Amino acid sequence: MSSDQITNLLSVILFVMLGILLLLLIIYGFLKYKEKTNDNKRTNYNVPENENEDNKSKQPVDYTKLSIYSFMKFDKIQDNMIVTKNGKKFIMVVECQGINYDLMSGVEKASVEQGFLQFLNTLRYPVQLYVQTRTVNLGNSIQNYKTRLKQIENRFISKQIDFNNRVNSGQYTEQELQRDKLELTREKNLYEYGVDIINNTERMSLNKNILRKHYYVILSTIPEEANNPNFGKEELAEIAFSELYTKCQTAIGSLGVCGINGKILDSNELAELLYVAYNRDESETYGMERALNARYDELYSIGQDVLDRKMKALDKKIEEEAIRKANNMLMEAVEETKKEKEVKKKEENMNDLISRMAKMIIDDNEDYVGSKIADIARNKIDEENNKKGGETDGKKENTNTGN
Repeated sequence: MSSDQITNLLSVILFVMLGILLLLLIIYGFLKYKEKTNDNKRTNYNVPENENEDNKSKQPVDYTKLSIYSFMKFDKIQDNMIVTKNGKKFIMVVECQGINYDLMSGVEKASVEQGFLQFLNTLRYPVQLYVQTRTVNLGNSIQNYKTRLKQIENRFISKQIDFNNRVNSGQYTEQELQRDKLELTREKNLYEYGVDIINNTERMSLNKNILRKHYYVILSTIPEEANNPNFGKEELAEIAFSELYTKCQTAIGSLGVCGINGKILDSNELAELLYVAYNRDESETYGMERALNARYDELYSIGQDVLDRKMKALDKKIEEEAIRKANNMLMEAVEETKKEKEVKKKEENMNDLISRMAKMIIDDNEDYVGSKIADIARNKIDEENNKKGGETDGKKENTNTGN
């Protein structure tokens, strides 16, 4: 191959490479232009058409009260019903008590299944099954325990004071006092048992993993008269309530065949159901009742002065501790008084007790010393007791004469 041919071949290759490079530059420029167009579209998305493009300042969005309520899927709660769609649709909820299906026998399981099939066959309208998991709140149970314990404590204090009065009066026999003391001890044990229950329940409430499932059957209706302008909202609510109540009672009766008890939720329970549904995390630590009692929906509230509230709490605590301490001291005083009486009585009858025990010892050893010697010894004990008794009577007479 000559040099001219090689030069021509290289020239052709160079022109081809330049053509390919030019084509790549054109493709690159087209892609950059397309990407810039897409970015402009994203930037201008949701911008009103009449807004000036050069105006970079954005107007703040005003979230009105109406927009918050429109976010919720219901209008209000009225007459144990949830009202939706501007008063045209009504919802009623039945809460069901769950059963432990796994612990049932085969016959019981078959009965439950047959009852549930019967429940499904009786349905002539749509229903919705809803399960809601909640953290078990032991606060109400603890408060009920404390109220009951306060009643037991007051009854125990009353019986304790009554027992102290009986002991100090000296008008009751030892047997009657012993019976009253036994009853007082039972009341004290009941009070201490209640204190232990409250302490254990409060420790259990610290565990936030105690969960409970709630089962609901949701029934809804749209009255045929909803589109009739001659019917007002109150009339529609009455018609819907009658229809839903009948349906709920039918469902409760059908579920009763399965051994499942049910009840219709009232307005407060419906509000709590919705509150937990909308506030899954907050409801575990800040329940609806607590939120309402805190008056969170008010702009401001006037509370009692902190020091006054603290002083009132301290006065109440001092009074409770004083009552408890007084009762304990009274019990100890009664025990000491009773022991002192027993000691004094034993001191007064000490000589008689010694003589009786001496005679018992002589009786036990009569076989060894002989009956004659035993009789002489017993007679000597009696003579000594008579002599001491006469001396005691003489001292008493002298004392009375001196007085």
